[in-house]
Amino acid sequence: MRILIIEDEKRLADYLKKGLKENHFAVDACYDGEDGLFMLNSYEYDLVVLDVMLPKMDGIEILQTARKNNRNMPFLLLTAKDAIEDKVRGLDSGADDYLVKPFSFIELMARIRALLRRGKAHYKTQLTVADLSLDLATHNLYRNGELIELTNKEFALLEFFMRNINVVLTRTQITEHVWDYNFDSMTNVVDVFVNRLRNKIDKDRENKLIHTIKGVGYIMKVKQS
Repeated sequence: MRILIIEDEKRLADYLKKGLKENHFAVDACYDGEDGLFMLNSYEYDLVVLDVMLPKMDGIEILQTARKNNRNMPFLLLTAKDAIEDKVRGLDSGADDYLVKPFSFIELMARIRALLRRGKAHYKTQLTVADLSLDLATHNLYRNGELIELTNKEFALLEFFMRNINVVLTRTQITEHVWDYNFDSMTNVVDVFVNRLRNKIDKDRENKLIHTIKGVGYIMKVKQS
């Protein structure tokens, strides 16, 4: 899943980006309102972390513009401790939740998980496909009871497949949800990571889960008996 952070405190934004990446999210960050709105209009995101006080364009204006343009992903608003009016304006403008600075990263993660569950009925923290089981809380992957180790990017890629079982995913869709905007779409990195994942979960197993759709992309599906 892909998250956009719009926060002008660069140290805070970079800290949040690092922490979210460690939790297997693809993350983009920008540091003023105009860049934030440009990113929001240019890419697909599953959630936005948005500061209220921003240079060039404030967070409330970004939020109002996004909602007018039917951008319906969850927005988590970051506000100053005493800015009650910002909280009210933000919620009235379409924010889904707010977090008061300073805050703990643990609370931020809890609110993000809650918003994703609320916004998407299919958002679960325990995913199972056939004998493959992925636990997003412990970051453990098992196939037929065997523990399999994954890198962060392999984990994020597998999660995207498991949340879209029986759906053909193009390489573009995969890059939009698993990689950030710095990704070079002209490379074969997607194919490389899919092959690495296959080697870990499908190699030497009769029931292959990840299949190639020639000229299109990939699909995860269970062979019907």
